[in-house]
Amino acid sequence: MSKQKTIWYCSECGHKQQKWAGQCISCHQWNTLQEEIDTSHLPRRFEAQTITASRPVQLKEVNLQDTPRLLTRMPECDRLLGGGIVPGSLILVGGDPGIGKSTLTLQLSHALALQGLTVLYVCGEESVQQTSLRAQRLGIKTDNLFLLCETNFALIKTQIDYINPQVLIIDSIQIVYKSELSSAPGSVSQVRETTTEFMHIAKGKGITTFLIGHVTKSGEIAGPRVLEHLVDTVLYFEGDKQHHYRMIRVVKNRFGPTDEIAVFQMKQTGLIEVPNPSEIFLEERRKEIIGSVIIPTLEGTRPILVEIQALVTDTIFSTPSRRSAGLDQNRLALLLAVMEKRVGYHLHKCDVFVSVAGGLRISEPAVDLGILLASASSLHNCVIDPETIAIGEVGLGGEVRSVTRIESRLKEAIHMGFKRCIIPQRNCKGIDENIKSKIAINGVEFVEEALDALFK
Repeated sequence: MSKQKTIWYCSECGHKQQKWAGQCISCHQWNTLQEEIDTSHLPRRFEAQTITASRPVQLKEVNLQDTPRLLTRMPECDRLLGGGIVPGSLILVGGDPGIGKSTLTLQLSHALALQGLTVLYVCGEESVQQTSLRAQRLGIKTDNLFLLCETNFALIKTQIDYINPQVLIIDSIQIVYKSELSSAPGSVSQVRETTTEFMHIAKGKGITTFLIGHVTKSGEIAGPRVLEHLVDTVLYFEGDKQHHYRMIRVVKNRFGPTDEIAVFQMKQTGLIEVPNPSEIFLEERRKEIIGSVIIPTLEGTRPILVEIQALVTDTIFSTPSRRSAGLDQNRLALLLAVMEKRVGYHLHKCDVFVSVAGGLRISEPAVDLGILLASASSLHNCVIDPETIAIGEVGLGGEVRSVTRIESRLKEAIHMGFKRCIIPQRNCKGIDENIKSKIAINGVEFVEEALDALFK
């Protein structure tokens, strides 16, 4: 019997090396290397891998018919997935504990089972009775939904071959293990091997597979980075589980646009779709408040109106504080430096705090102008017109740069009842006359012009 070889895997990036080291040479993280059994030499490594070899196909021979989609009867989920679920796709659902991952997959399995599809739900972390109680609370009653409490991959594959489902749900991928590997469930090698096996099952048999994944303390999906590379779509829950609203963001999608976002409300009967997220983010807004401005941001293809709040106050310390919630803190420091240099504001003796109301995190630079205007409002102790929105990217020279999809942003502002907008001058060209008749448009080229238009 040959001696087993061990290898060291990084739990953060999946890098492998022959010897242990305190720091991973790939991602430079400390104390992340774990010892695993080397399985690359095994003659039969993946049980679900097809034996028949594929042959090359000419491009003109490929069938160009539209890929059939499975509708979930939840329009927001269909929009997130690019118009529905693609049969045979591998979908990863991640998020904090208790935020609604199992609830969402149970609702999706119910909607698909009602269409006559056979669904196998592998509840490895709960018993069949516990999952059945949750299904009762959600009002799920169907004969096409099968529950299986199992964590051994070989036994799970046996039931897949016996039932032959069209939809497979694994809750969760960190609890499934292969007995051939000596490492514990959830380790780097176990997650990598079992995910690859489910990928072979999904592609080889055309079974739509949902994998529920845990997250680390830093908020990232646990396991090696190869886990996200193997799947077709990554859905990630955002927000605080203590709140009633849940946000699902598409991080990766091979069959549709990325960075889409959908808002759901958690109730006793499950997740309820919110068709107009702007109303949710503005429902607690106070109109006569200092340091507040409304900006239309884009999440994927959907424009959403959110409130930017700023607080500028004198500091008693030698080093002023720059803090942000929902925004990049380095971007905030850059914008405040532009205000000091180009506008002449003295912020070196002030603490500045900026927050996005509602818990949404924004990464696009089109919110720069709104951040500056909210900070100026708090500094001058003046209220910005509550019926005014602002949008624009700010450069280091104080210039206001154009943004994408300006008309869809303005249409959302008109729909929510706003009467005036401050936008980059370059975006004023080509705007439909019907939009101009419903909202007053102020085009600006520099930050000073926007400040004069609001605080003159």
